[in-house]
Amino acid sequence: MTWLKSPCDHFPPQVHADLVKDGVCGVFIAEKLGMTPATASAHLSVLVEAGLVTSKRLGKWTYFKRNEASLQAFSQSIADL
Repeated sequence: MTWLKSPCDHFPPQVHADLVKDGVCGVFIAEKLGMTPATASAHLSVLVEAGLVTSKRLGKWTYFKRNEASLQAFSQSIADL
């Protein structure tokens, strides 16, 4: 999640999408995590389902970025415990 907060600091420029506006390509995330794209995709799907990350399909690639509103609400709910 930290990498996605500042994607330009943690990922190389992308050809078909903007790191900030569109998100980070799942392949780049998988490489940085040291896992296969399929494994990373499974983990990212859980984050998308939880609403913590959004996904955007452009062509044959899927891009992921933080859902700041959901993360803020989640942080607040933990703080309220």
